[in-house]
Order: sequence, then C-alpha cells, then structure tokens
Amino acid sequence: MPDLKELLSPFGLAAPALEVRGITHDSRQVEPGYVFVAVPGVPLPSRKPLDGHDFIHEAIRRGAVAVVGTRQLELPVPYLRVEDSRAALADLSAAFFGYPGRRLELFGVTGSKGKTTVAVLLHHLLQSAEPPAGRLSTVGVRVGEEELLLPGHFTTPEAPAVQALLHRFVQAGCRRAVLEVSSHALALERVRGLTYAVGVFTNLYEDHLDLHGSMERYFAEKRKLLERSSFAVVNSDNPWTKTLAQRPQTWTYGRAGHWRAERLREEAGGLRFMVVSPLGRFPVELPMLGRFNAENALAAMAAAARAGLSVEKMQEALASFPGVPGRMQLIQQEPFRVVVDFAHTGASLEAVLRTLRPTTRGRLVVVIGAAGNQDPSRRTGIGQVAAQLADYAIFTEEDHRNEPLEAILKAMAEAHGDPKRHALVPDRRTAIHYAIAQAQPGDTLLFSGKGHERTLERGDQALPWNEVEEVRRALGL
Repeated sequence: MPDLKELLSPFGLAAPALEVRGITHDSRQVEPGYVFVAVPGVPLPSRKPLDGHDFIHEAIRRGAVAVVGTRQLELPVPYLRVEDSRAALADLSAAFFGYPGRRLELFGVTGSKGKTTVAVLLHHLLQSAEPPAGRLSTVGVRVGEEELLLPGHFTTPEAPAVQALLHRFVQAGCRRAVLEVSSHALALERVRGLTYAVGVFTNLYEDHLDLHGSMERYFAEKRKLLERSSFAVVNSDNPWTKTLAQRPQTWTYGRAGHWRAERLREEAGGLRFMVVSPLGRFPVELPMLGRFNAENALAAMAAAARAGLSVEKMQEALASFPGVPGRMQLIQQEPFRVVVDFAHTGASLEAVLRTLRPTTRGRLVVVIGAAGNQDPSRRTGIGQVAAQLADYAIFTEEDHRNEPLEAILKAMAEAHGDPKRHALVPDRRTAIHYAIAQAQPGDTLLFSGKGHERTLERGDQALPWNEVEEVRRALGL
C-alpha cells in the first residue's frame, strides 16, 4: 500500500512519507494514519445534507494524517484542495488498494428492476464455471461461496468500500466479479474508474427522481455503465433501454431480442422454457418462481456467454440455482411449498400472491408484518391485499421499532376484516413455526417482508435475523 507521499504526489501535493492506513469520508471511521476526504452531502428535498468539511477538525483529532476537500483551508496536516472531492475519494481509494479493478474481469448490472436477480444469477453462472468469482449486490457480498455481511443498505457502497471489496476478491483468487451498480453509485462517483467486460441494463422505470430530477437524467446516469463496458446486454422491450439496441457490441434480450424465451411453462417448482439465442436453441430448467424471471435469466445467460460459458455449462448451472436470497426464494416444494420473499408493501405483496396463485394446489398462506415509523397506509394495504388474495394470513412483527407492535397488528387485522382467515402471532419466530405446523399438502406458505435482511428491529435493538435460515430450521432442513 502506498505511503502519503506516493498517494498524493500524482495530485501535485508534496507530503511526507507517512504510513497511510486507510481512506474514508466518514469522520467517525477515522483512525491514526487515515486520509479524510471531506465530501459535501447530496442535496435532497427531504432533508438538509451534512457536509464533510464541517467534520475536518474531528477527523484530525482522531488521527487523520491528511485531508482532502474543496474549500480553501489552512490545516495542521497536509491538505489537498480538489474540484470534486467525490472523484478524489474514488481515485485515492483505488490507488490505496492498488487498483484491484484492473486485475478483475468485471460484469456490471444496472436497471430499475431485476438488477439484483440478474447479478445473483450471473454470479452463480460464473462461479459454477470458474470459481471463485466475486459478487457485490443488494442481497450481500460473495467471495466464491463465502458470504460477507455488508453494513448499511446501499445497493453499491461508497468508493472506499467498493475498492476494499475488489481488493478482497483479488486476494481470494477471483478473476471475475459481478457488481450491482445503482444510479446513485454512478452519479456519486462510487464506481469511478472501473471498466467492465460486460454491462447489463435491465430496464428503466420512474424512481429516484429526488436525486436525478428527471427521467432523462436518471437514464443518462444509468447509461454510463454501458459507456464504460466493452460489451452491452440490454432489454429490447423497455421503452428506455431499447433505444440502446443499435449500439455496436450489443446483445438484446426480451420478446424481440437476440436472446428470447419460447414455450415458457410455469410450474410449482420453477420455470421451463426454450432459449433462442446467438448460440442456438436450447432448453432451460430454472428453479425460480415468476414468469418475469425468464427474462432475468436471459440477461444473465447473455452476459455469461460473452464470458465464454458454453450452453451445457449454463444449463447445468441454472438447473442448480439456489435462488436469490430472500427474493421469491423457493425453500421447499413438497409436501407443501415454502417461499421467502421481500415484499413489504401492498403492491409488492399483490404481485407475489398473484404469481404464486396459479401454481398453488391447496391454500395460499402468507406470514407478514408491517414496519413501524412508516406510513400507516402501508399496513392497511398489506391487510387488504392479504384478505383479497391469500386464503389465510398470519400477521406478525417486522421492524416495529419504537411503535407499539400491538397497534400495528391491530391495524392489519382490521384492514383484513375476516377473523376466521387470519391470526395475530406477535413473535416472528413463533409465527414461522405456527404456519409450518398448520400447513397441509399442496399448500403454499409465503414468508414475506424480511427477505434478505439481516436484522430485526425491536424498539432500539437491531437483532440478528436470517429469515431463510429461520424457515429452514423450522422445517428441519
């Protein structure tokens, strides 16, 4: 790792040859030997942003050996003034870790919907063909088959964390890595300097306009991923992404794409379909629920094919896919089907229940809660949708935080309206066991709301939680 002189000399700043132990923009993380980068906060209508320049003296007190910022300042440690401190944060982080992105074949995935699923599918394909492969996504970090817990709730973390993870991938022997890349990451320079062998753009729908201001600017940020990619895979059906179909070095997927799914059959245990592709026609069995996941699989296969995977390798890997953690994840098929999902609003729960209904032979049962300190209409919507589309509902806790859990459950029960078709079980672990004990052959049990999350918030506590493992244990798996 470079010392301070080596790190700052490319920026034109003379500095002593002191040991640098880390780079951070968070003054609370500064330790002796760190370089602190003062980053202005992101202005949003909903809140006044913090400014890292206000925490410079705290960082120095904690032991920062140098500071980077955008203001004209006199400090007792070396200070580098830059035009864009976010860009500097990314550049310094990459230099500190020895530019690990240059030693990896990177695959980037962006889009409004489906990017997590595509990223996890693509990692599974690459890992099956040539382990170990790295993955950074909303549902966690993987180094080969090892799962790492990433603090926070970012799709793509800040640049120091991104570069640290890429460095870890390299140290573990990875030659390839899949990154789920958010529009925030592209706009805020979290992935600055990275180039991709393949960039995947799944679709674009209205979202994050508080940051981007317009759909045009949102699209422009997402498109940066493809501009930094040697090859692109884009959705032929989405009105925004299909405008990119004529780019050179591009494959499309969807109804009118280079990669298409035909003769799609949706079964209780997953999907079967015929793939039409530049590699020819071939059948695929995929243990995922929801017709929309055929398109996600096409995107992942297209990217994997560019990496050199054969049809046979992809068929074998897809047939063994364990699912996206907590996203319509199929845990068990018989004697009753068990699914874990992240749906935690009325609209998302409706989509999941409508997907599961056609392949449910018996009752469709949902176990779900509603978060505290959120819009009360969310719990009402969940209760109403459960009444309309599920045969039975078990209402339980879900991050009730400082709100009385009893009040949340009462609101959901009142919105549901039929006491014969719902139960209130406040403790979530108990609710899981209760649902499984009541299950009958042919039923579908949906455990919804927590999905991939790793904490359960009760009052001021954030307790460790893994919904999939809790369900597996209750099933005796």
